[in-house]
Amino acid sequence: MSWYRYEWLIGIRYLRAKHTQHFMSVMTFFSTGGITIGVAALIVVLAVMTGFQDELRRQILGVTSDVVVQSVSASGMREYRHILATARQTPKVAAAAPFILKQAMLLSGGKANGVIVRGVLPEMEAGVSALAGNLTEGTLSGLNGFGIIIGKRLATALGVGMGDGITVVAPTGNVTAMGTLPRTKRFHVAGIFDSGMYEYDHTLAYIHLHDAQLFFRYEDDSVTGVEIRVEHPDLAFGVRSELQQRLHDLPSLMIQDWMQMNRNFFRALQIEKATMAVILSLVILVAAFNIISSLVMLVMEKGRDIAILKTMGATSRSIMTIFVVNGGITGLVGTAIGVVLGVLLAANLELVLAWIEHQFGIQILSGEVYFIDHLPAVVRTFDVIWIACSSLLISLLATLYPAWRAAQVDPVDALRYE
Repeated sequence: MSWYRYEWLIGIRYLRAKHTQHFMSVMTFFSTGGITIGVAALIVVLAVMTGFQDELRRQILGVTSDVVVQSVSASGMREYRHILATARQTPKVAAAAPFILKQAMLLSGGKANGVIVRGVLPEMEAGVSALAGNLTEGTLSGLNGFGIIIGKRLATALGVGMGDGITVVAPTGNVTAMGTLPRTKRFHVAGIFDSGMYEYDHTLAYIHLHDAQLFFRYEDDSVTGVEIRVEHPDLAFGVRSELQQRLHDLPSLMIQDWMQMNRNFFRALQIEKATMAVILSLVILVAAFNIISSLVMLVMEKGRDIAILKTMGATSRSIMTIFVVNGGITGLVGTAIGVVLGVLLAANLELVLAWIEHQFGIQILSGEVYFIDHLPAVVRTFDVIWIACSSLLISLLATLYPAWRAAQVDPVDALRYE
């Protein structure tokens, strides 16, 4: 349809209110504003949910590996060297390293904190986790000689810094003639890391694998498991399946990828994202009902004009086109402004939140309550496109009934008392 056809000209002209149509203009304004707010809110919320999911995925994979091979036996895994060799020969595997995972208690200056202790090999750990990149103080090589690397939050809770001593208490004690005494060992702080995730920074500590074997009384050839890093996290499922086939002769093994280990968590995030999208879509639907209301009132107001157009030869299809154009432009303008506003707000969300926190003296996100202490936002082109298309579709559907009503106007009845 050409832009110069009279249906478009009349439809656009009806958007401009005359002196007697101020209420109609206000209705159009609120319809446009409702769509703008709905589209902008939907873009921002989906960007935050996507950013939150990506950030948690990055932080989780920064501490844990893509694939983990563990033994179901309480005595540990003695064939880990064979598993390491098999993993490194598997396609798409970038690195593999053994580890020991145990619970313990850390004591310092009268303060205590329960933690998860990971025994690792410094020369291998850099290849399977982001620990080296998360270090704010110290290096992985400092683990040699009973060194310990702890999170920033844990260091603050215990009141310790680089070089300070920490007593590690094992969950099982030494049996003596005087009874069971706690087994303890003095470590020195060799590094402090900041993963950005409160739970990890407050409850995770690293020591050397050999120190962990000695302290937790593992055999020299025994570990808890083997952690594996693949070339891309999305390849973890395929690598896990390949390893299960290659290690089928060891039935006591449990092989899991990062998606399995965090399945419920990420599924909950996905459900929450979908739920928020549905709820915020109702805002656009409310704005669409405003479009219906304003167009119905416009049809009633323009009954005489419609009758004159019909007597001049305008078809019912042309009359419908006039009001579809009128309502469609309202939806188009509201959607366009909403997309621009939503993308700009999502891109500067951290600055907006910082300003709000500064003005009102509040902390919107606390690391002690939430998994992260900031609000990441990732705007995906696909999300913006489907939000814009959905908004335009809803707006156009909202114009059909009023346009149909306009096309049914009988010129004889409309002009009878004129």
